[in-house]
Amino acid sequence: MSEVITEYRNENTKDIDILSTVEMVRKMNEEDRLVALAVQEETENIAQGIDMIAKQFLKGGRLFYFGAGTSGRLGILDASECPPTFSVDSSMVQGIIAGGDTAFRVAVEGAEDNFDAGYEDAKVLKSEDVAVVISASGNPKYLLGVLKRAEDVNCRTIAITCNSKGKIAEEAGLVICAEVGPEVIAGSSRLKAGTAQKMILNMLSTGSMIKIGKTYENFMIDLKATNEKLKDRAIRIVAQIAEVSHSQALTTLLKCDWEIKTAIISISKNIDVESARMELKKQGGVLRKLLNLNEVGR
Repeated sequence: MSEVITEYRNENTKDIDILSTVEMVRKMNEEDRLVALAVQEETENIAQGIDMIAKQFLKGGRLFYFGAGTSGRLGILDASECPPTFSVDSSMVQGIIAGGDTAFRVAVEGAEDNFDAGYEDAKVLKSEDVAVVISASGNPKYLLGVLKRAEDVNCRTIAITCNSKGKIAEEAGLVICAEVGPEVIAGSSRLKAGTAQKMILNMLSTGSMIKIGKTYENFMIDLKATNEKLKDRAIRIVAQIAEVSHSQALTTLLKCDWEIKTAIISISKNIDVESARMELKKQGGVLRKLLNLNEVGR
């Protein structure tokens, strides 16, 4: 077994069980401050991952997260938040956890050690997809099975880990390794390692969606307005971008079934809803192109 940094004993928290509650919290917060710095060190690799995923999205590819335990749950969490945030089909970003859906709520012992199960679960992969394997230690055999299947179908791969000496770091095409150091409680990688993984997953999914035109400036223009809070947000977005009153924004959104981009184009171009939809379709749904503004970072 290769060296696993997250299993080391943290010298800064050796006395955590006898500290006052306030001091315990301070110790944990001090360690958490190191997480953002560790993720920052991987900026270039994260950017490469975003560009890779966006490129495959534009080819019709999908993004798959694979993980065991905490890492698997974080992948499912990130995947499940993409449809309501960016109005993408649930098949576009998917999370798969070792041990199956039951493992999302209840630990399935030994699931991470099953190479064949990883290979089998990864049979959903196609050459145009991206497979992201997530593990603090970087050693689950389940993920090695995933990577083997990905290799067999020529699917691009990314490893998110906190251990540069882990086995997935040797097998994946791109490695994002945030070395957060020993955990507050030795081996409890749901802490600093889990936080680092969540940060990186946020960047990968959000960044790739931005790159394919799912935002305008920093507005969430593709959200699904499925409740009162989101409907209010949709009204504010249309009003701000189209520079109209909230009442006009609401009136137009009601006409186009709460499609934010359609409403903006309908108002900005002074055209009917169907014509606005057609114009958006011609531009691949990228609002910035239709508003004739300079594209930044494309």
